[in-house]
Order: sequence, then structure tokens, then C-alpha cells
Amino acid sequence: MKICLVKTSSMGDVIHTLPALTDAQNAIPDLQVDWVVEQAFAEIPKWHSAVNQVIPIKIRHWRKNLFQRQTWQEWQAYKKQLQSTQYDAVIDAQGLIKSACLVTKLAKGTKYGYDSQSAREGLSSLFYDEKFTIPYQQHAVDRIRQLLAKSLGYPVPTQIGDYGIAGIFLAKFANSSQNMTAYNPYIVAIHSTTRADKHWNENYWIEIIKEITALQIEVHLPWGNLTEKARAERLATVSPLAKVLPKLTLTELVQHIANSQSVISVDTGLSHLTAALNKPNIILYGATDPKLIGAYGQNQHYLQADSMQNIKPSQVLDILRTENAI
Repeated sequence: MKICLVKTSSMGDVIHTLPALTDAQNAIPDLQVDWVVEQAFAEIPKWHSAVNQVIPIKIRHWRKNLFQRQTWQEWQAYKKQLQSTQYDAVIDAQGLIKSACLVTKLAKGTKYGYDSQSAREGLSSLFYDEKFTIPYQQHAVDRIRQLLAKSLGYPVPTQIGDYGIAGIFLAKFANSSQNMTAYNPYIVAIHSTTRADKHWNENYWIEIIKEITALQIEVHLPWGNLTEKARAERLATVSPLAKVLPKLTLTELVQHIANSQSVISVDTGLSHLTAALNKPNIILYGATDPKLIGAYGQNQHYLQADSMQNIKPSQVLDILRTENAI
């Protein structure tokens, strides 16, 4: 069976789709999935064994460069790739008008999606041949698992969802020339996010880093842009065991997280990647409700307050001790 899966963004939303693919692959052994996704997140679907082809789309970029010739050349190339296959099912897990119009409508095959009461943008349901009521008051992972099950005709599994990627990264590490004895023990501190109200006080990060490095455990600080790099460099000044990572690809960063003892994270896409690896993860929530869109999986610890500044370093340290990470 060949299906086209539409889930274009954001990073967390793309990651939340992986357990549904694992369900579908278990139910339909010959499943082949082509996944339409924003170019920035094209690495993620490639990690799952059910994915045959990734079809990158650049809606955000094209919208900003609408009148450039290259934009229209890229659009035509994308459209040709999308329409080169007749699918048994086209499933729009995004539920937006743009995904329905620019992807689902153009793909060849019976189209499935959320109904007008269940989609993020109800008008998107006008573009589907079959549509389903899937209540909002549950985690995003479970909603997508239900959508694929209803679209492809198998029962929704009752066990917790499996992202289907943790074993890949652990196997890569085990089979490489390196092993854990080549590393000093380290914890990854994911300190950056796009929204100001999701940031944690730098003085709190400094307190955490001092406590962890005093135990001869390194703290590794990733970054994605120059602002984040500058913050990582400020935090790293408190201890020689606090290390600013080099610029890594998404796949390289996931491998690094997979080899860590634990992760401390603000609410960002990388916290969802950590959850997908079943890595112990302490996630700090102030602006969002983790019950609906929090990190989904094993070993995920939520610390939630009405403001990020009301989450104290002592709470994080208590969980690290409970997990035997320090």
C-alpha cells in the first residue's frame, strides 16, 4: 500500500506524527509512505523505516519570494514530484487550509482528514473525500494515531505510541568505533526556544550548570543561531566542564542527545526529539499546556508553573537525582 502523508511543520508536530507511522507499519506490512514536509524538517521523516520518499515543500520561503523565478521553478518541480505517484490514500494530518490546498488537493488518491470540528482550520475539511471526528482534548500524538487508523482501516493500538527511531540511533552508536567509555558523562541543556516567554532565567541555568559540573559531569550546550550561540557561550563561562557544541545537523544533534545521560529542556522542538529517543528529559513549561502538546513518551518529566521564572533549579536537580543522572 502506498500512501501520501501530509504533515509539513513544525518540528514538534512532525515528530508527533512518527508513532502513527509505527502503528500503520505494524498493521500494514507492505506500507510505503511518501511524506510531504517543510524543507527545514526533511531529515526527520527519513529516520523512520516506513518512509519511502520525502517530498520537501518550502511554503514559508515561497510566500516571501512569490515573484521570483526560482520560486516558480521550485514549485513546478515539487508539483511534478508530488503528482508522479497514484496513492491508495492521501492523509492530511496538518488540518490547515494551506496544507489542504497546496498538497492534499494536488496529490493523486482518495483524500482523508479531520472534519470541520476537528481540524485546526475547519475549512480544510472541504478538500477531503473522507473526514473524521477526532476530539481535541487529548494529546496531539493520540489524535494523529487515530486519524491514520481510521483512514487506513485498522484498530487504534492501546499501548503507548512508539516513534520507531530510538533503536536506530542507539544502534548507530553501538556499531561505531566509539562507545560510552570514549565520552565523559554529560547532560544536554537545551536552553533556547523561539518565544521569549518560554525562556528560563540564565541565572537559573548557571546554578544548574555549577551543581552538575561540580560532580564532574559535563553540561553540553547546543545552539542553532548566533543569538543562541551567544547565550551558550555566556552559560559556559561558569565551568570548564560546560561545553558549547559545534554547529550540528539535526541528525548529529539527535545522535548526541541519544548518547547523553539526561536532558534538561525548555519547551521547544528538540524536547520532542528527546522524547522520541526515550531519553530522560526534564521539560520546563510556563506558557503552554503539556497535557495536549507536551513531550510524549517514556521518561518525560514536566515542571510546570504559571511563569517560567517560578520553576526553580532545586526542582530540576531533585528529578536528576531521582533519575540517577547525577
